[in-house]
Amino acid sequence: MKISASIKSSFQSHEVNVETESNNKNILIAHKAEGYGSSVNGGEFLFLALATCFCNDLYREAIKRNMKIDSVEVKVSGEFGGEGEPAKNISYKVKIEAKEHSDVQINDLITFVDNIAEIHNTLRQGITVELEK
Repeated sequence: MKISASIKSSFQSHEVNVETESNNKNILIAHKAEGYGSSVNGGEFLFLALATCFCNDLYREAIKRNMKIDSVEVKVSGEFGGEGEPAKNISYKVKIEAKEHSDVQINDLITFVDNIAEIHNTLRQGITVELEK
């Protein structure tokens, strides 16, 4: 599956596009108050990627188990230090409402998804990010 993301930014203009297998989506993200760059920082997007991945994978895996999920809440938090320093102390909490299922079933689903979530596993194993020139 080929995925890409792009930003085109200039004074008071900030265009964000994501694409998966030729399925383009424009995302409305405001520019910074000063006029240049994104009002949302990369760390926030990184944590949103973790939360989104877990949420989507949870629903996908629940369907496979014939589980009806009423609602999901995922909160990711962590810390960034100075410029150039990687994140640390990243953790997340999951709250699931699924009235038709036991706590054991819900916890089993959470544990399973934690082990297969692609964004989580990418960060856990580390990966090379290359600058193309």
